[in-house]
Amino acid sequence: MRDGDILRAAGGEFHVLHTPGHTPGSISLWLPAEKKLVAGDTLFRDSIGRTDLPFGDGDQILRSIHEKFFALPDETVVFPGHGPVTTLGREKQFNYFLQGM
Repeated sequence: MRDGDILRAAGGEFHVLHTPGHTPGSISLWLPAEKKLVAGDTLFRDSIGRTDLPFGDGDQILRSIHEKFFALPDETVVFPGHGPVTTLGREKQFNYFLQGM
């Protein structure tokens, strides 16, 4: 899968967002009709994905979040790979790692 690809399944359209940083090939799935984002290990409630593992890149994960996620509506519901759901607006306001972006 590549950035911009569209997957159609379960009656919905999933837009592929290439979101490297946690790993070079990380992707997230945006469901525009439902304003939902499956963020995987890129963004968590009050945190971001690990970048201390091989091939992780802290600057790159922040760029992915800023360029891909922050272009989406604040009311977008985020489903992370672990932990509770959140919204992009909440993370912009409260996520320590994203302050000043």
